[in-house]
Amino acid sequence: MSKITAALALGFALAAAGCAGKAAKPAATAPAERHCFNQAQVSGFRAVDRETVNLRVGASDIYQIKLLGVCPDIKWTEGVALETQGSSQICTGLDLTIHVPGPTGPQECAAESLRKLGPDEVAAMPAGTKP
Repeated sequence: MSKITAALALGFALAAAGCAGKAAKPAATAPAERHCFNQAQVSGFRAVDRETVNLRVGASDIYQIKLLGVCPDIKWTEGVALETQGSSQICTGLDLTIHVPGPTGPQECAAESLRKLGPDEVAAMPAGTKP
């Protein structure tokens, strides 16, 4: 056996021995459950700040939308219009644009992400901040 072949064989043997003693890595966590809702189910909204909006969906679900940048007049408006892409189902932030009336004209505020708040998060919301 040549010196190079012997060195390669020794390297493979050491690598295999090193792997054998290690515990298997835990499987990656499953992706977050995908929650979708129909645009017609939205019954209220509340702007948290100029980049975050909470929507009430149905009787008790609250979804939080992170906007793609600042939406200047969202904090002061009393009503918004939701525009969906392709269908009335909203599953991701990319499915949604929020139209906001403003003193200088309507604004289109694209959504970046969407997530359903858990019961603990909803319960921890300060009074007057729920949609």
